Amino acid sequence: MKYRQGLRGPLLLGLLCTSSLALAKATLDVKIEPANAALKANIEAYIGALGDRNEEALRRFRRSAEDQARQAAKALGYYQAEIDSRIDGGKDPSLHLLVVPGEPVRLRNVVVRIDGEASAHKGFRVPQSKALTQGAQLNQGAYEDAKKLIQNQALRFGFFDGRFTRQRLDIDPRAGFADIELVYDSGPRYSLGAVTFDGDTPFDPDLLARLVPFPANTPYDSDQVAKLSQNLQASGYFDEVRVDASPVKGGGLVIPVKVKLAAVKPRTVGLGVGFSTDVGPRARANWTRHWINPQGHRLGVETEVSPVRQNVGTWYEIPLDPPLTDTLRFSTGLQRENLVDVDSRRFTIGGQWQSKLPSDWQRVVSLRWEQETFDFGDGSDDGRSSFLIPGISYGVTRSDNKLDPNRGYSLQFDVRGAKEGILSDTDFTYASAMAKGLYTLPGGHRVLGRVQAGGIATTDFDAIPPSLRFFAGGDQSVRGYDYQTLSPEDSNGKKVGGRYLLVGSAEYQFPITEKWRLAAFVDRGNAMDSLNAAMKSGAGLGVRWVSPVGPIRLDLAKALDDPGGYRIHFSMGPEL
Repeated sequence: MKYRQGLRGPLLLGLLCTSSLALAKATLDVKIEPANAALKANIEAYIGALGDRNEEALRRFRRSAEDQARQAAKALGYYQAEIDSRIDGGKDPSLHLLVVPGEPVRLRNVVVRIDGEASAHKGFRVPQSKALTQGAQLNQGAYEDAKKLIQNQALRFGFFDGRFTRQRLDIDPRAGFADIELVYDSGPRYSLGAVTFDGDTPFDPDLLARLVPFPANTPYDSDQVAKLSQNLQASGYFDEVRVDASPVKGGGLVIPVKVKLAAVKPRTVGLGVGFSTDVGPRARANWTRHWINPQGHRLGVETEVSPVRQNVGTWYEIPLDPPLTDTLRFSTGLQRENLVDVDSRRFTIGGQWQSKLPSDWQRVVSLRWEQETFDFGDGSDDGRSSFLIPGISYGVTRSDNKLDPNRGYSLQFDVRGAKEGILSDTDFTYASAMAKGLYTLPGGHRVLGRVQAGGIATTDFDAIPPSLRFFAGGDQSVRGYDYQTLSPEDSNGKKVGGRYLLVGSAEYQFPITEKWRLAAFVDRGNAMDSLNAAMKSGAGLGVRWVSPVGPIRLDLAKALDDPGGYRIHFSMGPEL
């Protein structure tokens, strides 16, 4: 006897019932001889929970359960299954099924083919599965999955006229074989036409066009449509974005892309509070004008207050091309910083050009003028310096998750300098580099590493202000030591900052639950005037909680090279 499942043939696969097991009085017991976990699971899922059936109801349901078990077995290729059942009565009755599956049906001929333009498209994948090879056991789920994969790809890549010209599953249970034939004719590929914007759009068409990630008449790809929506939302200009890129009847092979927009409120005010063991409690406030003209220019004012640092500044930003990653920003600000032995007051004014390179590296070219007054306290030399500082920095972060990655790395490089006589008190060259890495081992065990180095070349180090010198110690440096307490000292014992910085860290994290981890770490480094200076080490234990805003870290660390007790370090944010 031969069964044929064609274009309209049903596929009977088990679906997990959502009835509450906590209230069930009746239970189901399925036994497979010989043992077959996949078949057992499919039968149990197809029949589902028995609910509150009593013994009499179970007896009425018994034959139906056998039929359902038989259909679940067929879905996995067992067409000769022998099924027996019995009912155990009592307060909590149970239905017992004994299934002897017999020999499964196996695939004899398998044809899965893509015809039409999609056959030459590199991204359109012909389903490849061990369950769809000659000699494999019949699994109707694999057959259905192959159909869905083809249809989903057709929708993604714009083959909207595609159809199956052959869609056949022939099963001969007595002979024990089945034939599969899936032939899909994709038809032509549609294209994305010009993008038109409607709604509340007080912006130049040129600015909106720079947010479109594809040119007109590019081949359709749903990822590009999603990217358009993401770009518009990420721009910060719009409160609502709706993108319509559906084929139009009678419109040919070009799909018009229509975008409905609603602009965000032009001004917002933000307030925030935080705490870290480096700077203690802190408060932040900002005022932002999200656009001040049709070109999308922005303006903002921001301030931060903490026991260690107080600053206020303003900035003006011009979007470039592409506007999400390339900007020109002009800024000015006042900052006061109270380090261990120095009180610094600094005024800055300048600009920076930020751009994202094709390699995903972020580049920042800057030019700023700053004037800093610093006071090291009684008995030590104080100073005042002025510099015109051009600089360039590069940075990249690659990871599998921005908030809580399992693996990845981050690299940062920064070079700046000044020339005496060009609005600067002396010559200097400043360079720093930092590398972080994270790798997750089987079982969720994580290993983190961090290396940071920097140096200043100058003929007059006394003229270099504290903001450009190197200090070590703290949450993000050598734990076990207070914030920026590792530093060379002058003749009066004041910590004045060093010419060089070397810091390294190694950390191991052990998972205890999905969101909680224990950590053990060792940090080593120092800020110094000579590379031969002694390094300082700190070690300790910590706990990590993966919060909705990123990991929160609480560490207990001990300085290994200086006298003193244990120090607590608290910080938060992504590992990379």
